[in-house]
Amino acid sequence: MTDDTTSPDRARLVEFLETHQDEIERAWAETPVFASRNQDAAREEAAALLAGLQEVVRDSAEEDSLAEGFSTARTVLGTLAARSAGGPSGSNLPDVSALKEPLLRLWAEQDVSREVAHYGAMVLSTALSTLRNVLLEMELSAGADTILAQQEQLAELSTPVVKMWDGILAIPLIGTLDSMRSQAATESLLEEIAKQQAKVAILDITGVTAVDTLVAQHLLKTAMAARLMGAECIISGIRPQIAQTMVQLGIDLGEVATRSSLADAFAYSLRRIGYSVVRTDESR
Repeated sequence: MTDDTTSPDRARLVEFLETHQDEIERAWAETPVFASRNQDAAREEAAALLAGLQEVVRDSAEEDSLAEGFSTARTVLGTLAARSAGGPSGSNLPDVSALKEPLLRLWAEQDVSREVAHYGAMVLSTALSTLRNVLLEMELSAGADTILAQQEQLAELSTPVVKMWDGILAIPLIGTLDSMRSQAATESLLEEIAKQQAKVAILDITGVTAVDTLVAQHLLKTAMAARLMGAECIISGIRPQIAQTMVQLGIDLGEVATRSSLADAFAYSLRRIGYSVVRTDESR
């Protein structure tokens, strides 16, 4: 819609929304959108939505989901979405398209020419369609935030730091290492090194599905960071297949100590901090 706010047809439409405000609010309050509310609360929420609709129609902004009028309606839409138990396509969104029929019915009862009636119906339908798009955008944004938060929680849960002994920490890495998980692992390990004044940190990759150049770089960066914190880093769990892959890729772990298993790495760590493991007679 490109009409300016001074066009006679739009002025007639704005007048309709203002003079028939009470009727529109009452009709909207009876729709399923507000079905879970008492009449007074439903009328209050319907009034807030109508105020936003009046503003976008007045500003010729019925196609702009970022318009001020739609921003005004977002608070009510958020409340409706949080409360709704059903909606279009089986989602949790309230079906705001239900507001269209009573609004267009009231508009059709107005004594205007056919051209003005058609124009007004188009503007109102567009405004309500954009209102529904605003609601969908809000749901997508909320969904993206939820997914991001869940990813961060999973990254934290999938990179636990385990205290093996006084001065010895281990972090078992499982699955595929990406930048986010590697960063989470490094941060968790460094925090525990500082907290516990650890002298040795074991990176166990027994559960890592594959090691490529990128994964190796992540491991080296973590080992270097641990060293800067005053802890020696050991990489354990290097299986024969992974060892062959690393040789083929020309991956050099430099001065980082490696062991084939977590048990070997733990025994090595004990020796590094001055302990030795001996078998007693009772254990035979």
